Amino acid sequence: MTADKIIRRKLSDQVLDRLRQMLAAGELKPGDTLPSERALMERFGVGRPAVREALQSLHNSGLITISHGERSRVNRIDATTVLTQSDDLARMVLSSAPDNLNHLREARRMFELGMVRQAAERATDKDVSDLRALVEAQRAQLGQPEDFIAADMAFHIRLAAITGNPIIESVSRAMLGWLFEYHTTLLHWSGNEDITLAEHARIVDRIAAHDGDGAVTEMARHMDRSAEAFGQA
Repeated sequence: MTADKIIRRKLSDQVLDRLRQMLAAGELKPGDTLPSERALMERFGVGRPAVREALQSLHNSGLITISHGERSRVNRIDATTVLTQSDDLARMVLSSAPDNLNHLREARRMFELGMVRQAAERATDKDVSDLRALVEAQRAQLGQPEDFIAADMAFHIRLAAITGNPIIESVSRAMLGWLFEYHTTLLHWSGNEDITLAEHARIVDRIAAHDGDGAVTEMARHMDRSAEAFGQA
């Protein structure tokens, strides 16, 4: 019979659990300052090292911000916070095997097609005006690969925002960020910037007409052409 060993947990881990419970229960809300280290030491009956290690763990996970000379503060937690915390890990995953990058491209294609349909259904005149302005802003970056790509990302993130779903917008921003370095390298030789601009303009036209099917068709052509031209969507 295998013994079930009782593992003695570090004090800092126990403090970390208690602090997380305070956050989950709403005892500490976004924007609040945390109690002082001394107050936490007295509350939990532990020494300063355990408190500091627990606070550092919360800081590393993005739940709080530790500033030199100031009390730690609770961060606002949303989908963007969670995804940003995984940026480095995501890039490691993408670099570890070529298929992972292809899987991300495929996932992004499926995501964009669903997103653009919702955008066509929900877009206001202001949304359409913003998209047209972003196309022109991207046109102004011709000859500047990194700035052109940044403008391309801004266009797709604005599309995501039209859905009114903050999680969709956060996921869109994250996926584009993870692909950014690959986009930049490939665009130096792509020579397809004018085609990209024309495709974006046609997507906006379909959104302005509230033509969901047409918007999906134009987005599919845009992403498939991009993938064929320089190996990614």
